[in-house]
Amino acid sequence: MPRDEQTIRDTTALPRRVSMADVAHLAGVSGQTVSRVANDSPRVDPATRDRVRAAMAQLGYRPHRAARALRTGRTQTLGLMVSTLASVGNSRMLQAVADAAAVRGYALVVVTVTAAGDLQGAFARLRDQEVDGAVILNEATALTAATELPDDIPLLIVDAAGSAGRHATLHTDHAGGAAAAVRHLLELGHPTVHHLAGPAGSFAAAERERGWREALAAASVPAPPVLRGDWTAASGHIATLALPPQATALFAANDQMALGALRALAGEGRDVPGAVSVVGFDDIADAADFRPPLTTVRQDFDALGERAVEALVHGIESGAPGASDILPTSLVVRSSTAPAAR
Repeated sequence: MPRDEQTIRDTTALPRRVSMADVAHLAGVSGQTVSRVANDSPRVDPATRDRVRAAMAQLGYRPHRAARALRTGRTQTLGLMVSTLASVGNSRMLQAVADAAAVRGYALVVVTVTAAGDLQGAFARLRDQEVDGAVILNEATALTAATELPDDIPLLIVDAAGSAGRHATLHTDHAGGAAAAVRHLLELGHPTVHHLAGPAGSFAAAERERGWREALAAASVPAPPVLRGDWTAASGHIATLALPPQATALFAANDQMALGALRALAGEGRDVPGAVSVVGFDDIADAADFRPPLTTVRQDFDALGERAVEALVHGIESGAPGASDILPTSLVVRSSTAPAAR
């Protein structure tokens, strides 16, 4: 068989993409009606909409992204800018944002940026991908503080203070959660609460430190010197080795550093919670399996991701200016805290 003929036969054997006409034929409607349903037009009665969507599902129809982009001027793609995916919080947020974007029919493009000088290159990569908007996540937010943000890409900035002009902002109530942790320890009779803080320059770390200080001040308790880590368990272990021998309570700015603190205290023969009570922040999936199970401040990563995508997509589709939003936290009490020894 000639090679050209073989090529033609192999090509024609490939499965054909389901078309809008196929959906229209199965649903018994016009192609225009299918187009309206695919583009979420309100000009379709509910029964017809349900019939068309059932036909789409049965045939496995997916709207052609490029064709939709030509019609709407949008690519149904969101960007996510992040400094690292090594931290548990960032990886949880990535998953939450990806899930929320997928539910709304948006694809996700991830770009990493590790220094302020990389920002323009990161925004250029997002433009190359023709994203409709982007989420700037956690530690990447600090890199944008001294940089003028672009006006041609709608942005949702996670962990940013106040308004960011036309861009929406969102953060957890870090300070309120930290204050709740400190009050819990003081109510257990601990004379003061030491703090294992996150890295300098981090919005979340600064807010959690602020909540710690304000809760101590409200109780007329002097704040001891801060111990500082970099969000990792290893840094928490090293920093906790400097915890004074008379300390009976420690609030760590995240659960990973709290894990390192537990290891350091165990290595020094200081029982938790018998000698030292420990509280973390985040309520990561493994927090309940630490030894002992960790008392911690829960921030809802799924809700953060959902709210971030909801606000960003609303801004993209409505052209409305960005707004600021704060999500609440809650204290989860487990076995790593106990009344102070008498």
